[in-house]
Amino acid sequence: MTGTGPLDAVADALGRRAVRHAPLGARTTYRVGGTAGVLVEVNDEDDLGAVHVALGAAAPVDVLVLGNGSNLLVADAGFDGLVIVPGAGLAGVDITGTTVRAGGAAAFPLVARRSATAGLVGLEWAVGVPGTVGGALKMNAGGHGSDTAAVLARQRVFDVRSGRAAEAGPERLALGYRRSSLGAGEVVVWAEFALERGSRSEAEAAVAEIVRWRRAHQPGGSNAGSVFTNPDGDAAGRLVEAAGLRGQRLGTARVSEKHANFIQADDGGSADDVRRLIGEVRRVVLEQTGVALDVEVRMVGFDDEVEGKPSTSCGGSRQ
Repeated sequence: MTGTGPLDAVADALGRRAVRHAPLGARTTYRVGGTAGVLVEVNDEDDLGAVHVALGAAAPVDVLVLGNGSNLLVADAGFDGLVIVPGAGLAGVDITGTTVRAGGAAAFPLVARRSATAGLVGLEWAVGVPGTVGGALKMNAGGHGSDTAAVLARQRVFDVRSGRAAEAGPERLALGYRRSSLGAGEVVVWAEFALERGSRSEAEAAVAEIVRWRRAHQPGGSNAGSVFTNPDGDAAGRLVEAAGLRGQRLGTARVSEKHANFIQADDGGSADDVRRLIGEVRRVVLEQTGVALDVEVRMVGFDDEVEGKPSTSCGGSRQ
C-alpha cells in the first residue's frame, strides 16, 4: 500500500528494493535496538543513483549508512529514516603492487589478512577493527599504534543527496582522532591503501598476535568496542575503573569486568539501558575525576543526547 509521508514516498520510489520496518538492532554488534523505517541494500553506483532519485521524490528524510554496525547503538524505538546498507557488490578487494583497493563494504579484518598474505605491511593492525572499510574511513579507525589516515591514499565517495561521486585524496576527509568529515548520505564506494613490501611470515605473525592480544584483553559478546575515546595522556578504561564502575549494571547493560571501556548488552536486552549506562558512567567519571569523557559509540534514534557524544542523529554513523 502506498503511504503519504516522505519516507513512504522514498519507499514507493525504491519499489522492491525497499524493505520497510527491517530489524536494525540485529545488524549491529550490540544486537539490541529497534527497526529501520526503510532499508535498502546497494551494490553499485547505479543502486546509489536510484537512492538519489528516490530521495528527490520526497521531502527530506534522515539517512543512515550502515555496514557492520560495530560502533553503533540503535534506540529501542528504532530509526525512522532511510538506512542504506552497502552490499557484496561493494566488498571487493584487489591488490596491485603495494596498493590495496577495497570496496566500502569490505570487512577491514579481511583486508588486513589479504594484505599480509600478499607480503604487504602497514595494515596488520586493521585485523582488530570489526567494521567495514567505509566505517574505517568514517571514524578514522585505528589501533595498535596506527590508524586509517596513516595508510589511506585515495577514496571514491558517492553522495546520495547530490547524486554525485567524487574521487579525492585523504585530505578531503579531514581525518582526526576517531572522526572524519564524511557526512550523512555519503557512501564510500572504494578506498585505496598505500602499503610497503615486507615479509609475509612476519606480517601474518603480527596479525595473529593482534588477534591473540584482543582475545586476551577485550570481551566478546554484545558490545561495540570502546565506548569512550581516550583523553590526552590517559586511558578511558582506566578512568572508568578508577571510578569504581567495573561491573556496574543498569538494567540489561553492564560495564565489562574484562575491560572497563566496554559496555555489554544482555541477550534480548535494551538499547535504552545501554545508553543510560553510558550517560551514568560519564557522569560519575566527571564527578570523581573532573574528566569529561567523549563518547565514541554512535547513537541513532534517541530522543535525548549523551553529553560529549558526536552528532550523528541523521546518519553520520559508522559503516
